[in-house]
This record gives sequence, structure tokens and C-alpha cells, in this order.
Amino acid sequence: MTDPHLIARQGLAFALDAGRLAVWLVLLVAIFVPLERLFALHPAKIWRRQAGVDLAWYFINSLLPAAIIALPLAILARLLRGADPGGLYSALAGWPLWVKLPLVFLVNDFGVYWYHRASHALPLLWRFHAIHHSAEHLDWLVNTRAHPVDMVFTRLAGLVPVYLLGLAQATRSGLDPAVALVMVLGTVWSFFIHANVRCRLGPLEWLVSTPAFHHWHHTNDEHRDRNFAAIFPWLDRLFGTAWLPRHWPPVYGIDAKVAPTLAGQMLDPLTADDGRTG
Repeated sequence: MTDPHLIARQGLAFALDAGRLAVWLVLLVAIFVPLERLFALHPAKIWRRQAGVDLAWYFINSLLPAAIIALPLAILARLLRGADPGGLYSALAGWPLWVKLPLVFLVNDFGVYWYHRASHALPLLWRFHAIHHSAEHLDWLVNTRAHPVDMVFTRLAGLVPVYLLGLAQATRSGLDPAVALVMVLGTVWSFFIHANVRCRLGPLEWLVSTPAFHHWHHTNDEHRDRNFAAIFPWLDRLFGTAWLPRHWPPVYGIDAKVAPTLAGQMLDPLTADDGRTG
């Protein structure tokens, strides 16, 4: 028998999450719309084609992937709770957050780098990742255009090594504070590097990702399949996939056609076409 109190609590939790995301959306609009007006890389309308679809992806990908990865991460954290190889886990657990946080960022980005690179190399993974690359013009909202399957595996690729190395532990709230900070700060930064802004940081561009660095990841010319790191571009330099000239990409997107509707983009990866013909 269905518990009406449980349904009510779940409904309230969903409403609170949706409200929180609406507040975040207002803040993001207040930040990035003026930035893209003042420092536009390419002329663009505020309300462009596909904006409604990308807004729908914003809410879906802010709720669904987090709900899906919560269970495997919780199981992993609890399986590792009694483990303490050589006292490593207990030592790391005692580190202050400001010391642990840079390591969590690094390990997470290392895992994301290799999964991201695999999603460009393996046709099955590319079918899902191609939804994100289908945008022919970049702005901050394109960050949300991604298939939930791609989002789930990307986040697991980054967070599972964090837990395996003992840099995060299970908590009563279910999410380690360092992991929560990495997810929030990483998400905000991801909006920035997709933004339609003419922003160059000189030598710092090799220390932290920028719009110029990530825009080249979205190029659809002979330089595509580069710049896989989300935060630390020197990972691409280390593994030979970096590309950051002084000019900006001439063209974005992919060769294959992707459905213009939300339902179509959700179902596109299930078709035979791998989303790439060139």
C-alpha cells in the first residue's frame, strides 16, 4: 500500500529542489547574460533557437543524474568505511577541508579527463556525448545540453576515484563536504567556460580552463578531439591532447544531424548512427 505521507514528503522534496534550481537559474541569468552582452565573442540573441530545450535539460540534468549516482556512491562509501590501508584513509579523513579540496579537484578532473576522452573515441559513448556537441553556437546555457547517461558516467568517472583513494567518506547527509564543493564549484565553472565571452588569461590558461580552451574542444574542424580536461588544462598537455592557439574556433558542432526536440535528443543515442560522419 502506498504511504501518503511518503508521497507528500517526496513531493515536497521535489518542489524544494525545483525551487532551488529556479533560484540558481535566476542567478546564472543575472551573471552570464550581461557578461555575454558586454564581452560577446560572437553576436547572438539572448533567446536563441534551442534555448527552451536547453532550459529543459538544465532542470533534468540538475536532478536526474544526481539522484542516480547517489546510490552507487553511497554503497561504495559504505563498503570502504571499514577499510584503512596502512592508515591512509584515516589520515586523509583528518586533513582540513582546505588541504583536501585541491586533491579532490585534481583526482576528479583526472577521472573526468579519461572518461571524456573515451567518450570521443568509443562510438557507443559518443552517441550520448554527441548531444552536448551538437550545439553550433556556444553560450553559457549550452553547458546544460547533455544526455543524462553521459552525465551519470562522467560524474561517476570523476567521483569514484575520489572515494577509492579515501579523499571522501560517507556522511549522514550522504555527500562528503569536499565532494559537494567540487560539484557546485565545478558546475559553475563549467557554465563559464561554455560562455560566449571573449576572455583570455595569458599564461594562466594553462593552469585553469577558460572559455578559449573549452571552445576549442567544441570545434568541428581538424582540431577537434582536444582539450578534454574540465578544470586543469595541463592534463591535456601532459597526455598530448592540448590545443590552444591565439585565435578562436571557426566552427562548432558535429557533422551529423541531431533532433531539435528534447524527446528526440533523449532518443537519438539509441539509433544506429554514432553522431559522427567526419
